[in-house]
Amino acid sequence: MLLRRLASIIVGGTLTAALFLTLAGCATQQKVEAPVKLVWPAAPQTTRIEFIRSIASDEDLKRDTTFTQGVVNFLAGRKPPPNNLVEPMGLAVSDDGQVLYVSDTAWQEVFIFDFPTKSFRKIEELQLPIGLALDAQQNLYVVEQNKKGITVFDREGKELRFITDPSVERPTGIAIDRQRGKIYLVDTALKASKEHTVKVFSMDGKFIGRVGKGKGEAPGQFQFPTYVALDGDGNLYVTDTMNGRVEMFDPDGKYVKTFGELGDGWGMFARPKGVALDSFGNLYVADSGWSNVQIFNRKGKVLLFFGGRGILPGMLRNPTAVAIDKRNHIYVGDYINHRIEEYALVNTTASDSFLEPELKADGGEKGLESGQQQMAGGAGPAR
Repeated sequence: MLLRRLASIIVGGTLTAALFLTLAGCATQQKVEAPVKLVWPAAPQTTRIEFIRSIASDEDLKRDTTFTQGVVNFLAGRKPPPNNLVEPMGLAVSDDGQVLYVSDTAWQEVFIFDFPTKSFRKIEELQLPIGLALDAQQNLYVVEQNKKGITVFDREGKELRFITDPSVERPTGIAIDRQRGKIYLVDTALKASKEHTVKVFSMDGKFIGRVGKGKGEAPGQFQFPTYVALDGDGNLYVTDTMNGRVEMFDPDGKYVKTFGELGDGWGMFARPKGVALDSFGNLYVADSGWSNVQIFNRKGKVLLFFGGRGILPGMLRNPTAVAIDKRNHIYVGDYINHRIEEYALVNTTASDSFLEPELKADGGEKGLESGQQQMAGGAGPAR
């Protein structure tokens, strides 16, 4: 059976060439009876991340686009529908997890997918929309890079106001601290600029300060920051893309610590982009260079990766934004594959975010070395 052959060649969430050849020879001859689940890490280890589906257009609200069906569509050469995503750059999910917002820089629009009603609409005629965020009233904040600011829309898509400051040069990511009434706007800035900071606004749009010490490689500095996320305590996580790291700041804007560094090893980055946190406080970082997502615990230890470079559903090519809803469903902007990939965190509790202690010879305990994580199960980053 096709499905048995598929299952036997899915290794650690990575697809081998044998998978493609098997499907190429069998997709037109055998009927797909049930979806294949693409998971990380590989059996016999406990599954932590499970691929759910691809979302690329309004048609995906009405049909299943699981791994198996997506592969069959791919092999059949099915053409994308008119409302297909081209360059997904920003993501936001409603508080109830029922509505997904996606900014597309090619269309200059925001796509809005309403899952329960299976309805679709767009906010059009934007000027290079990138970062997206929602406030407590579910008003949508859209970073329009060419306008150098943030346009706010209500639930029906009516424009409410525009937020900016003369210091803003090239805005990208955005996050809203509802409890403290702050809007964080990442200013990627220009090569010759010294800005390279995160601008801070009050909820009424007043510019109130900056986070970061400007352009540079020292702790607290940035080189072309892009995306940003907040945890439940109001700590700020900023992807410092060209320095290959994520920097954490406290609610007052004070530098706390760094996650990752430039490199090709476990817990390292090539071009980190989107960031988000799950309900356990673990940090998810999409890496456009390695085309995967790495998960770090609060202490900065890497737990697991998922994704990997590829064109088949569940794989990624130059991912951008990441958003996580309250169910711990993870949405990743799959830039070159022109879609959003949805995954789910499964079989996981709060204790799984902590590394198991290793006994010393004298009976004491010491922490596990990087690469021996409980969730990772020995898997390594995709190359």
